[in-house]
Amino acid sequence: MEVNRRSLLKGAAGIAAAAGVGSTTLAPNLAQAQSGTAKYMADVVICGAGAAGLAAAVRARELGLSVVVLEAQSRFGGRMIVNSGNIPIGGGSPAQMLAGLGDTPDILYRDLTDWTVVQPNGFPSYRYNDHEVIRWYANFNTGLQDFLSRNGVVFTRTTPDNTGGNEVGNSFNRMMHTALLKYESARTGLVGSGSGATTSEGPGAAYPLYNSAVAKGATILLNCRLLTLDRAKGAGGVAGVTASYNGGTIQIQARKGVFIATGGGQGNQHYRQMFDPRLGAEYISVAGEPWSFQDASGIFAGMNVGAAIAGAYNHMAEIGTNVTKAGKVGTQHNYTFLNWGLQSKPFLEGKVKATGITVNFQDGILIKAKAGLDPQNQNLRFYNEMAGQFPTNSAGQVPSYTQWDYKNLAKLAYNPEANAFLDAALASPGDGMNGGGPIWFIFDDAARQRRNMNVNPPVVDPDGFFFSANTLEELAAKIVMPQQRIPVSPAALAATVARYNSYVGGTDNDFGKPSPQFRIERGPFYAAWATPTLHDARSGLRINGKREVLDLSGKPIPGLYAGGEAAGGFSQHGMGRAMTDALIAMASVATRTV
Repeated sequence: MEVNRRSLLKGAAGIAAAAGVGSTTLAPNLAQAQSGTAKYMADVVICGAGAAGLAAAVRARELGLSVVVLEAQSRFGGRMIVNSGNIPIGGGSPAQMLAGLGDTPDILYRDLTDWTVVQPNGFPSYRYNDHEVIRWYANFNTGLQDFLSRNGVVFTRTTPDNTGGNEVGNSFNRMMHTALLKYESARTGLVGSGSGATTSEGPGAAYPLYNSAVAKGATILLNCRLLTLDRAKGAGGVAGVTASYNGGTIQIQARKGVFIATGGGQGNQHYRQMFDPRLGAEYISVAGEPWSFQDASGIFAGMNVGAAIAGAYNHMAEIGTNVTKAGKVGTQHNYTFLNWGLQSKPFLEGKVKATGITVNFQDGILIKAKAGLDPQNQNLRFYNEMAGQFPTNSAGQVPSYTQWDYKNLAKLAYNPEANAFLDAALASPGDGMNGGGPIWFIFDDAARQRRNMNVNPPVVDPDGFFFSANTLEELAAKIVMPQQRIPVSPAALAATVARYNSYVGGTDNDFGKPSPQFRIERGPFYAAWATPTLHDARSGLRINGKREVLDLSGKPIPGLYAGGEAAGGFSQHGMGRAMTDALIAMASVATRTV
């Protein structure tokens, strides 16, 4: 089922041939926008210079469209440049064919809409995906490898594997990985060495796409923040944008369309709590920050011109990496797969203050302050510290798999207890407020010596994220920071540790931690920030297959498109979704008649 893909590509190719890749971008010079409001024009305005935005800029220029890209940050790349470089590409990609994998767009579509794939905690991976959105994705995703390769992206492997896949389908390996090469790692600040060809990181996609977009004539404006979408006169729709730039404002008229690629909304408390009220103010660790921010700005701009939002289930679904267990402790920025190095720009700019400690949770306990504690049961622990986070589907998770077969429902054993750690962490501490409160890892000096932990800056951040004291009671009194709305009771902390120590060498009668190994008894004692990290939003503007944004009546808003995490309707994690959305959207923009 082609869903007009051939006609879209044919029409887009005709536009490219007529316009030529050297078509003009913006005139007069944007540097003139010092104050007041300056007005300019381009065929397509792209809001955001991350995975979706840069891919869209390159593809638009390939199709002969004049392009201006607005990026709110002082640097390009968005979350793409700080990620692990993992890209799902399926449907019969060249790498899959080389590996002898019989994937097709139809198989990919059926994988990503399979209602029978249900995780052990009871949450389905694909049941609430938008079928039209997925059908178009499946048809275009197979061409993503060729698009990236011809624009300078090098992969670490010639065939796909299954590393880093989240909700990418059960039937085949689809994961490809971009090679760091000799680009600078945004995570470490170091330039890739000879091992760069086999090291997968986001700069391996971000730099080639940025360089290709600029070489092809796209205008990319950094420190240029979308303020509003400008409505067209008469027939309605969106005709351009107003943005802040160089201390003033600029208006850019979009002849054919505006593409919202500003990322998701997990970093905006008010946005995320529309879907999950548990995600309160204490969740200040968001993957990708402080390089780029998931502030929901593009989503809100769309809503302000009548756009609907979609993906409520996918945002709340306890699958994949929308919320993750802390990968490190003692630092605000504790996402498992993003470790900021001392030479990284966020570190040098003072926005990241600690690298954090990688710990073994057998060395201590995880606690949260609680309201209204029973004096006879002052236990601040809340779950088995060794339990995992939300499960995810990728190739081969469901054994003996047949697409859309109800028998799949019984192939993953129902075991919600194994993946409920995050639910317990997010649960209210009993004060009638949303949010589970900060989580702290409590350990002693014996653990520090046992694991050779460095408990000094810049490994830990003593400014609210790491505390130490000679006694447990003194430690509890020191845990004071803006997100700690309930004080940690000194008596309760001491009682909790004593209770836990009684289980060491035996059975944890409270939460079933397997074989508790080490008592917490030798001072000084430590409390390290271990609050969960937020990641994928998986909700956003409602779109159709062509990536046109829909209004509250389900009709396209003329001239407005969205993709990546700014769009809803798709449970998949990562760059494959964002870049494929860009290819679809630009094909749609190119064939739009105005």
